Amino acid sequence: MEKIKIGVIGCGGIANGKHMPAEKRNPASELVAFCDIIEERALKAKADFGTSESGVYTDYKKMLKEAELDAVLVLTPNCSHCEITVAALEAGKHVLCEKPMAMNYEEAKRMLEARDRSGKILTIGYQNRFRPDSMYLKKLADSGYFGEVYYAEATAIRRRAVPTWGVFIDQEKQGGGPLIDIGTHALDLTLFAMNNYEPAYCVGKTFHKLNKTTQTGNIWGDWDTERFTAEDSAFGFVVMKNGAVIYLKSSWALNMADPREAITTICGEKAGADMLDGLRINTILEGKQVLIKPDLTVGEVAFFEGSGGGNPEDLESTCFTNAIQGKGELYVTADQAAVVTQILEGIYRSEETGKPYYFED
Repeated sequence: MEKIKIGVIGCGGIANGKHMPAEKRNPASELVAFCDIIEERALKAKADFGTSESGVYTDYKKMLKEAELDAVLVLTPNCSHCEITVAALEAGKHVLCEKPMAMNYEEAKRMLEARDRSGKILTIGYQNRFRPDSMYLKKLADSGYFGEVYYAEATAIRRRAVPTWGVFIDQEKQGGGPLIDIGTHALDLTLFAMNNYEPAYCVGKTFHKLNKTTQTGNIWGDWDTERFTAEDSAFGFVVMKNGAVIYLKSSWALNMADPREAITTICGEKAGADMLDGLRINTILEGKQVLIKPDLTVGEVAFFEGSGGGNPEDLESTCFTNAIQGKGELYVTADQAAVVTQILEGIYRSEETGKPYYFED
């Protein structure tokens, strides 16, 4: 088959650190256009990941109109995910949009509607689903090994690791702090393992305890106290329609000696699992408590035909191009990602009102 012609919108950190290297390794894709509001970034992306024929743009609308593209990667700040994704879908392009899907559920629904109108593929960049531990956990859960999962924890806790670059700490441009940045990964993993996307209500609490701190001990250097307008920690308790509950914990800078990021714990009626020391399965064998640690270094957990590598971002890229070519199904659907955004918004709304937030049917 001919290679999928891909355009990149947003040539910043996540593009350079994750997506463009993965697309370069993917034998099914070709990066043919690069767009960034800072032209130097787009030019460097072309030099590093494109060809002499690749186009460079500072206006994504012009790129969508002029470049011959099959698909687009939307890798911009959260505030523009919806606008750019809708425009790309309406221009007839398949889209992989970075997480979180959108700033709020209303935007997420607009993206779903544009997908349905266009008939194009839309997926969201939750690459942690493609980790070996996550894929094995999902296989066990889908097989019924855990029985009905009724309690879960979604954890994304850092100790003094606030991202000081870009717009991460800007509430207006990002829509929030660690909850929408890294908590979103933990929640996505948890919902995926539970296979439960029907929230009933939630209670949330956010904190701005460290924003004005100086001499921070932050691993990426002291943050700008004037720019740090997002929360530094956020917590939520989510009740699903079937009665299952999820405790979501997220922070960039919690004073906790044992931080853990993008992990889940699930507890079912038959068995449970966590990622506290690699993937651990806890169950009962012959009347005794047993802890099982699968060896995920041997063999393949899941196979994505034609992958340019075994890293989560490589599998994510290959899953996207396979779906475009009709060779496989999406591992991350936009409908699932929209529920993640819905719950995150509910936690923020609960903080604003001081009351539980009830999700509409």
